[in-house]
Amino acid sequence: MTRRLRPMGLDFVETAPIRLVFAHEIAAAPEPVFRALADDVPGWTSWFSAVTLARPTDDGAGREIWLRGGVRFEETILAAKGPEVYAYRVDVTNAPGARALVEEWRLTPAGTGTRVRWTFTADGTTAFRFVLRLARPGLGRAFRAAVTSLDRRLAG
Repeated sequence: MTRRLRPMGLDFVETAPIRLVFAHEIAAAPEPVFRALADDVPGWTSWFSAVTLARPTDDGAGREIWLRGGVRFEETILAAKGPEVYAYRVDVTNAPGARALVEEWRLTPAGTGTRVRWTFTADGTTAFRFVLRLARPGLGRAFRAAVTSLDRRLAG
């Protein structure tokens, strides 16, 4: 069953009850990393193994994302300020217990490469928040693997 979430803005990245922040440095420069995040939405399936379908919607103002395990998201892009920030909120999902979700990808130069920081923010039922806290190590591993895979893809 799908449910509509609260329409949060970018300020939720700083104020959310659950804030999971992960960072990893890669060799690729910020510009191609940003293009992979913001412009090549269907390409997410080739470097983020949890993503099984990714497509832009609303002439690029939104995204539809399917994850392994059956979770689905309809999202609105909140920021696409290349090559520094790409952020979106989830408007509709079938994830049980979710009430609000916003994700921000922040890119900063690191030598000739990029420091990629992913902030996953959420609110939901007590059980949902508990599960997200438990999932933190797995989300961190998935993020690092995805960004490493993206770096290899951009190098090739």
